[in-house]
Amino acid sequence: MQDIKPIRVFLKVVELSSFAAAARSLNMTPASVTRIVAKLETDLGQQLLVRTTRQVALTSAGAMVAARFGPVIESFDQVAREITGAVRPDRGRLSINVPLSLGMRLLPEVIDRFRLAYPNIMVNVTLTDRLVDVVQENCDLAIRVSGPPGDKSTIWRKICEVPRHAVAAPSLLERMQRPETPDDLNPDFCMSYSASGKAEEWTFHKDGRKKTVTAGTAIASNNGDFLYSLAKLGNGVTVLPDFIVNDGINAGVVVPLLSDWVITPLWLTLFYPPYDVLPPLVATFTDFFEAHLSEAQEFSFSNA
Repeated sequence: MQDIKPIRVFLKVVELSSFAAAARSLNMTPASVTRIVAKLETDLGQQLLVRTTRQVALTSAGAMVAARFGPVIESFDQVAREITGAVRPDRGRLSINVPLSLGMRLLPEVIDRFRLAYPNIMVNVTLTDRLVDVVQENCDLAIRVSGPPGDKSTIWRKICEVPRHAVAAPSLLERMQRPETPDDLNPDFCMSYSASGKAEEWTFHKDGRKKTVTAGTAIASNNGDFLYSLAKLGNGVTVLPDFIVNDGINAGVVVPLLSDWVITPLWLTLFYPPYDVLPPLVATFTDFFEAHLSEAQEFSFSNA
């Protein structure tokens, strides 16, 4: 069949188990939905749905049609979105993956302004601290705060550097000696940012000297806000980006340690699938995001 609209209507009825609900979802009349599905059944020579006063159920033939055509329509729509995004810089759907802490602080304002500027671009934002595979996850781009990229299966763009500080609660400093050098840090009091529970390494620099400290594993987490909350409660020392800890430092909730030492900064990086050329839709967001960060005074980022 050349016209896929009947299949879309049928699949929507199956999804919602209701002709009336499908009609509302598709902005159609119930009579139109009923007529289209009936015509599809006639064309296929099979009854696809059993209608009762309470529900709509699939026949065996209907189940086969739904199982076969559902993925086909989904693939068709995905290709259509990709083609639209490839040729139109101001229309289409953009799929973005971003870390939880950065996403909750930065992305709402970014997306709000982006949608005002580009109302015809739909945005799907997934927040996770897991380093996703942008190819397998079908992401148009992923925003990451991490060390320099080592993944050669993707392309990336360094936006800026993200300073970090070691912080602890005043209550913890009453129970441990305040460190004067990185060597004074007791691993037993140091919490690790780690998805696997392994010890994190912190590298400090001062006057050409370099010191690397291995944190402890009594407490480890892959979320910066969780570690920050524990630090505020006096559970340990943590090294986190300034955009997480700055408010707490200014309020005196946590105290920066070893301020005369510089901790190796992280990178704020955009990761893309291996495009030959950035699709216009992706390039539009990239340019907008970079321009927004250059104006975002509340975030502690530095130029790349």
